[in-house]
This record gives sequence, C-alpha cells and structure tokens, in this order.
Amino acid sequence: MTIFLTGIILLPVKNNFAQTETEENTKTESLPTLQSLLDEKKAAFELKASDEKKKIYSDGTQAVVNSGVLENALNNGDTAPDFLLKNSAGEEVTLYSYLEKGPVVLTWYRGGWCPYCNITLRRLQQELPNFQSLGANLIALTPELPDSSLSTSEKQNLEFEVLSDPGNKVAGQFGIVFKLTNDVADSYQKGFDLHAYNGDESNELPLAATYVIDTNKEIIYTFLDADYRNRAEPSDILDALKSSK
Repeated sequence: MTIFLTGIILLPVKNNFAQTETEENTKTESLPTLQSLLDEKKAAFELKASDEKKKIYSDGTQAVVNSGVLENALNNGDTAPDFLLKNSAGEEVTLYSYLEKGPVVLTWYRGGWCPYCNITLRRLQQELPNFQSLGANLIALTPELPDSSLSTSEKQNLEFEVLSDPGNKVAGQFGIVFKLTNDVADSYQKGFDLHAYNGDESNELPLAATYVIDTNKEIIYTFLDADYRNRAEPSDILDALKSSK
C-alpha cells in the first residue's frame, strides 16, 4: 500500500505474522499517535508565528519538494550502505555489525534545537521495548556535532544509539540531504546558530527520514517527507518489523 503526504511514504505489504499481545503493546496502544503530538505543535506554531515566518517555512518545504531529494533517496528494495560513526560515548558503531544482531530501525533527526525532533525522540524511546521485542535495534542519526548529540541524548534520557554524522556524510549515502533556502537558513542562524550545532556553514540538513533495514541489508520500509513536521508513525515501523519475520 502506498500513502502520499507532502512527500513519499512506502509501506511494505503485511504477511500473516500473528502478534501476541503483551503489556507493553497494550501500554503503547493507549498512547497518542506521534503524528497527533506533532500536529499539536504545528497548530501552536500556526497560532503564534507571523505570516512572514509561515511563508518562509512553507516556501522552504516546497523547495525540498522541488529539489528532487524525495525521488532520489534510497527506498524499499535498495541495499542499505554500511557506515562507521561514533556514538555519544565516543565508541565506533557500524550499521552492519548491528544487522548481525537483528533488523535495524534507522531514523534521522535534525537536531536538539528542533522541537518536532524532540517530540519524536521521546515517542521512539517509549516504543523502544516493542522494537526490541521483535529483535530490532533503533539507531538515530543527526548532523549535530558529538557534544550536541550527547546533550540531546541526555536531556531526552534516550536508551538507543544516537550517532553524530558531521557533514551529513551518511545521510548523503542514503540520498536524503537537501540545502535550506537562504531565508530558512537565515532564520535558523539567527534563532539558534545552526552553524555552531553542526560545525559547518553548509546550511544542509537531512530529511527526517526513517528506514527499517532487514538482516539481509535490504530496506523494507521507507518514510520520506518534505515536511519535517511529519514523521514515521511507530505503529507503521512495528508493522514493517513484523512483516520481516
């Protein structure tokens, strides 16, 4: 089944894998959807932001659509490339070493300065036991410098890998990097100093993309969207993990 939002979401076809209900699953079902939380934040922005700022960000989203990044990014059926990055503790981590243990949920966040990212990270932390019950590991990547990514991980009490990807090198391998418009870049720079967070002046960011990668290195679920306020729903990620069983 294919669902279209601002960008592209591809969901795998489910098989007949039967899930056994657990207390964790029941707890998760009682939580609000991630998108509902993001929509609340979006609504608050729409109420408070000036028309000028709304237009700057709307034009920025359209520029992402026009850039072709959604069409050129890795997608279902592609082989995920290996990478080596350091986690918040300074330890080297490779994707393929994790795939030897089980499937991987690989997700990008723009930075600790992004409220939509922080909402998403907290929600993924709540979902972590369910990912792990299916043998999967969760890895989050960010272009933030290691000190910033460590701060984000600590503030959010995250129990999964948070890897710094300076210069968006790994994001580039997955084809999800885009350049901010000048107006959005200026807004970010004045608002919180994006260059200091990322350690460069490229004004490039990754899409808030999510992939589920099977142990054979194949991408079996892809979430791509030009609007950073839309994110992969945890229930869809779980469905993808179940389909790989």
